[in-house]
Amino acid sequence: KSRSAAEPRGLVSMMTGWGCLLAELIMISTDQTERARVQTLQGYGILDTPNEPEFDAIVREAARACRTPIALISFVDESRQWFKAKVGLEPSETPRSISFCTHAIHGDHVMVVEDARRDPRVTGSPLVTGNPNIRFYAGAPLRTRTGARLGTLCVIDDQPRTANPRQLKQLEELAQRVVVLLEQRRERRLRQAAGGANQS
Repeated sequence: KSRSAAEPRGLVSMMTGWGCLLAELIMISTDQTERARVQTLQGYGILDTPNEPEFDAIVREAARACRTPIALISFVDESRQWFKAKVGLEPSETPRSISFCTHAIHGDHVMVVEDARRDPRVTGSPLVTGNPNIRFYAGAPLRTRTGARLGTLCVIDDQPRTANPRQLKQLEELAQRVVVLLEQRRERRLRQAAGGANQS
């Protein structure tokens, strides 16, 4: 009896050990993926750069298409989300820990929050409980050709609401335009750097 009783306990212990090991491996893989994502973002040389008309035009178009007072191109690095282009919002960045976009970059499609007060992912965020009092959020991930999600093109409202399929499609298409601009911008930087190296 003592042996048969010990066997299940041993099996449970072994399974628990394997479960802990699997969880640790997943955490390591996630950390490595995140480090690679941030390195990819930094490689575009976009962070903390001045306004550029092409990006500004896209946020204005996103705000018009989705009929929201706020639209942002947001890049998510290790500790913050930084806004390359914005309409309807004053700050140029916010901590990543309170951002909506840190959740949106984990998906392949537009993340929609119809009423932030009722969404457990963000309900406690100071962006919800205080200024700008976010209620509605829709964010399309900025996904590169290699699959890295660098940030989002997002639209925000201080009133709960929905987005129709046409608006979501427009947001995804505009997000793709942001990525195209990023690629073109990086290629120009690389050509300029190569030209400078050749001249020296």
